[in-house]
Amino acid sequence: MQAGTNAFFRFERNEMRFSHFGLGAFASVAAIAVATPALADPVPVTTGPAIASPDPAVTLSDTTIAGNDDGQTTEANTPAADTPVDPPKPFTITGSITVVSDYRFRGLTQSDEKPALQPTLNLNHSSGLYIGTWMSTIDGGIDGSTPALTGYGFAEIDLYAGFTRTLKNGFGFDVGLLYYLYPDNQHGLKTDFFEPYASINYTIGPVNAKLGGAYAWGGQSGLDFTAGNDDNIYVYGELSGSIPKTPITLKSHLGYTNGSLGLVNPSADDSYWDWSLTAEAVIKGHLKIGVSYVDTDITERKFGGLLPKGFAQTLGRGATGLAYIGYSF
Repeated sequence: MQAGTNAFFRFERNEMRFSHFGLGAFASVAAIAVATPALADPVPVTTGPAIASPDPAVTLSDTTIAGNDDGQTTEANTPAADTPVDPPKPFTITGSITVVSDYRFRGLTQSDEKPALQPTLNLNHSSGLYIGTWMSTIDGGIDGSTPALTGYGFAEIDLYAGFTRTLKNGFGFDVGLLYYLYPDNQHGLKTDFFEPYASINYTIGPVNAKLGGAYAWGGQSGLDFTAGNDDNIYVYGELSGSIPKTPITLKSHLGYTNGSLGLVNPSADDSYWDWSLTAEAVIKGHLKIGVSYVDTDITERKFGGLLPKGFAQTLGRGATGLAYIGYSF
């Protein structure tokens, strides 16, 4: 990423282009979008299916460990005296596969506003340790149809490991390390980087509140977009609640990006907000169906009419609705 002489052109990167509008004068405006960094999600933070990247703790919630946190069983789960009790398995494997109409990472499209396939697989230990991978198809071709991912290829693989626990007082936590990998990126293009993450949550009845953050330190080649430090921080809050006597859960999410991954917003130096509202139904414990509204505060400037729909909406960084369906095991 070349540093420019003013705020508008500071995002310009050579050898990337945004050409499908067919306007020569548009090249200068498009340079902002093309040069913005690839997405990379959060905690990976997820609202719905990887609208943001995978949240390992969500998948781990499907893993059942016998007994309560205090080691005591309740009347409901106390077995009959003559029934043999199998000890809990130390390791379990969980996973899912999801199809989403538009892969949004922290509010930004990663699939050119087209459907994406997203499988995940985790190995979980009863202590709370886990390791896993989450994958998604993306649109990172050299044609620049998804400008922030130009040259990143057509697959994203997230590798992660961490530790999560839910305590008997309703509090829970999750800490881990995530690595973003783009296996078929354009030769010579630096794309991959690490991002540690952490979150705490509290559950009372059907309501869960969560606060989390992720920090990608500077000096990694996959974040080297300017002459500065190029680190990035993402913080977010989420609130969800189930509707009694229904399989439906309502979720809300608010996140803030500051740093090298915030260069997608030409109206601010290196930051933007994203938010979403989701309604999700889980059927028979395995089938998940949901719809989401996703938006950001990235500018909708039209730049003298070159972008009639506005900057964010044209580049898949503005308001949208999406749907997803998934199966977990």
